[in-house]
Amino acid sequence: MSFTLSEITLLQFLLYRRYSSNFSAVFSLLLQFLTDQLQMEGRKWEDLNKDILVNVLRRVGMESLLLDVPFVCKSWYKATREPQCWEHLIFPSYIKPDDIWEEESPHRGFAERLAMKYQANLSVFAFVKFIVNRSCGNATIIKLPGHCPEEALEYIANECPKLKILDVGSYNVIINAIIPKFISKWKKLEMLRLGKFYLKEILPQIGLHCNNFISLSAPYNYFGKDEASALVASLPKLEYLDLHEGGFEKEALLMIFQGCKQLVHLDVRQCFGFSDDDAEILELASHIPAFMCEGSMVVPEIEPSSLHDRRLDHELFCDEINHDDCVYDLNFDFDDRFEDI
Repeated sequence: MSFTLSEITLLQFLLYRRYSSNFSAVFSLLLQFLTDQLQMEGRKWEDLNKDILVNVLRRVGMESLLLDVPFVCKSWYKATREPQCWEHLIFPSYIKPDDIWEEESPHRGFAERLAMKYQANLSVFAFVKFIVNRSCGNATIIKLPGHCPEEALEYIANECPKLKILDVGSYNVIINAIIPKFISKWKKLEMLRLGKFYLKEILPQIGLHCNNFISLSAPYNYFGKDEASALVASLPKLEYLDLHEGGFEKEALLMIFQGCKQLVHLDVRQCFGFSDDDAEILELASHIPAFMCEGSMVVPEIEPSSLHDRRLDHELFCDEINHDDCVYDLNFDFDDRFEDI
């Protein structure tokens, strides 16, 4: 297949967008160049190779796909309605400007543009539903927005059966609490990023329903022997595990080494409960190609009884927490790790 200079430019732009976040700075230049080039070639916008166009647009990000690209021309608008453009749904951290406290927040721009373009009182659920519908059931990657309500996750569970990767966010507590009842809907799930709490309830459901599951990220959690036992029993074939900045019982970490033999990546940096120079731990981790434990330490002031009390506090918090407004931002770059999915 041969391509014109216009189509080669789009392919080059695809590569640029893949390795640069400076999309807005070059978007207008791209349009001007393509306009001039199409005129030289005696062609119209709609003559551009549709497959190339869709392949480019599916990578430009949700903001541009909603608020920039559709207004270039009718053919680009039609291309943005193709389900292939909506397979990777990386929602903004904030959808409503009123949820952003910092005036200079980098998240404010998208939220304010949404409010101006659509309606000022756009709800998080309405926006999630609108975007998920664009995918026509083809979404494979979803990063939830902040302040994501329960009905939004339920809608995703029912409408996204092909989901492979889900990023819930570290403190989206209300969503963590209800994930166990939806896991059975995502039989193709391979990777999950969770926040604090409810690990013991979620892990058995993953082991029961998700045969291809290989990667779990659950930073900032307390990980005792009960949690380790649930992990080993449910996900013995796990390959990627991220538990950084959590609290550990050393025995729990030893149980993970002994029960998850296929780990190729384990991140337990900046944890407390064990030392990063513990000879026994380093020996047991020697078979893991990417083992990271830098900055982890045993805190002298914390005795084993205190760790036990911390676990009890953790479980009580799960039972009694007020879920309202328990959502914070979490940055997560899917592209580098999951580009082949």
